[in-house]
Amino acid sequence: MATHFERQLEELHVQIITMGSLCEKAISLSNRAIRGDKCIQEIFDTDKEIDTKEREIENLCMRILLHQQPVARDLREVSAALKMISDMERIGDHAADISEMTIYMSNGAEKPDLTDIRKMAKETVVMLNWSVEAYVEKDIEKAEKDGMKASLIDRLRLTEERIAGMAEGLRQIADLEDPIGATLWEKVRPNGLRIGKRVVPLGVVGIIYESRPNVTADAFGLCFKTGNVVILRGGSDAIHSNLAVTKVIQDGLKKCNLPEDAILLVENTDRAVVNQMMKLNEYIDVLIPRGGAGLIANVVQNSTVPVIETGTGNCHIFVDETADLDMAVPIIVNAKTQRLGVCNACESLVIHEKIAEEAVPAIYKALHEKGVEVRGDERAREIVPEIVTATEEDWGTEYLDAIISVKIVSSIEEAIAHINKYNTGHSESIITKDYTNALKFQDEIDAAAVYVNASTRFTDGFEFGFGAEIGISTQKLHARGPMGLEALTTTKYVIFGDGQIRP
Repeated sequence: MATHFERQLEELHVQIITMGSLCEKAISLSNRAIRGDKCIQEIFDTDKEIDTKEREIENLCMRILLHQQPVARDLREVSAALKMISDMERIGDHAADISEMTIYMSNGAEKPDLTDIRKMAKETVVMLNWSVEAYVEKDIEKAEKDGMKASLIDRLRLTEERIAGMAEGLRQIADLEDPIGATLWEKVRPNGLRIGKRVVPLGVVGIIYESRPNVTADAFGLCFKTGNVVILRGGSDAIHSNLAVTKVIQDGLKKCNLPEDAILLVENTDRAVVNQMMKLNEYIDVLIPRGGAGLIANVVQNSTVPVIETGTGNCHIFVDETADLDMAVPIIVNAKTQRLGVCNACESLVIHEKIAEEAVPAIYKALHEKGVEVRGDERAREIVPEIVTATEEDWGTEYLDAIISVKIVSSIEEAIAHINKYNTGHSESIITKDYTNALKFQDEIDAAAVYVNASTRFTDGFEFGFGAEIGISTQKLHARGPMGLEALTTTKYVIFGDGQIRP
C-alpha cells in the first residue's frame, strides 16, 4: 500500500503534468492569437489557471518539505518541481504578453514575418514536454534498473504521441452512439405480452492488467460510456503512471460533478490482491485479464467471478505462392517491427515453397536491417544459412521481442494446419493474389481477426473505429476480437402485459 508520502509525491507528479498541459495550451493559444484568432480572453484565463496551479504546487511542495523532510533523490524531486513551476509560470506570462501585442498588431501596425515565432512555439512545446516527461518517468527508470527488455519497456512509455492518442481515444468514445437502453428487438406474443430485449451495463468491471498505462484511460472511457464502474489493478511496473492517469480522470469527474469513484485503482500491487479480486463475486460482475499468458491463465483457471478472456498473440503471416513481394515485405516488416511488445505483432512467418527461393532472402534482408533475429526450419536455412535454427518451441512462442520464426510449407492446407496448431486465436494474415485461397484462409483459420493482404497490427479497437478497447478477446463467448462498447454490455428482457396469467 502506498504511504502518505508516496501519495503526496504522486500528487506532485500529477500537478506538474497538469501545469505542463496548461502551458502547452497557452503557447498554442498565443500562436493562434498572432495569426488573428480572437482568443485573447482565453489566453488571460489560461494564464490565471497557470498562476493558481503554481500556488497549489508550491503549497504542496512546502507541505512535503516541512512534514516529510525528504532527503537525497526525494529532496531533489521537490526542489526540481519548485524550479519547474517558476519557469512554467513565466511561460504563461509570456503567452499573455504576446496576446497583448496582437492588439497592437491589429491596429494597423505592419505585420511581421511570423515564421520564426511559430517555429519557436513548436520547439518550446517540445522542450516543455521533454522536461515534464523527464521529471515523472519513474516507471521507465525502474524497468531499466530491473533489466526489463526494451520491447516491454516500450509498453510502459507514455510519449507525447501516446498521450495524445489516449486523449483522442477518449474523444472518439465520447462521440460514439450510446448503446445503453437500446431495444434490440420487440415482439408481441399471441397472448398479448409485448417482449423486448434491451441493452444494459454489466455493472462493476474489474480489469487486471500489466504494463500499458494507456489501458487505464481506455478502460475508464469504455466503461463510463456504457454505465459501468471500473476497478483497475495494474502491475507494479506501471503503478506511477497508472496513479497519475487515474488522478487526472478523477479530477475531471469531480469538476463535472460526477462520482469520482466511477474509476478506482487498486494501489496495492501485491499479487495476493489479484487472488482476492477473483473471489469477489458479491462486488464484481466480470473480470477482464489483460497481459501475459501466465496472468491470463491464472485468472481464467482460478476466478469465481465470470471472466472475459483476452489472449496472447502468436500471430502469423502466410506468404502464399502468388504473393506480391513488393507488398509482402513491407507488410511483414510493419507487422513485426512497428511495435515489438504488443499482442498483434507478427511472431511467425509461413512461406509457400514455390515462392520461398525469392521470398526468404528478401524478407530476411528487410528484417535483419531492422535488427530482427530470424529463426527458421531447415528448408529456410538452406536458402539463407544466416537464419538461426528454430526449435519446436519457437512455433508456439509469443516473443514480444525482435525475433521471428519462419516455416516453409508445400501447400495452403499445410499452412492452415500449422497456423491453427500453434496460433493463439488472435490475428492471422495471408498475402496472396489468389481470391480462392484468400477466402479459404479466412474460412478455415480459427482466429478472432483474419486478414488478407494487410498487417496484423490493425487488430486494435482504435483502428476498428471503437475509439479504444478493453482488450482483444480470443474466446468465442459473448465477445471476440477487439472489445469496444458492445462487449461491456449485456441484455435484459422487458415484458409488458395487461393482466395476463399463465394457464
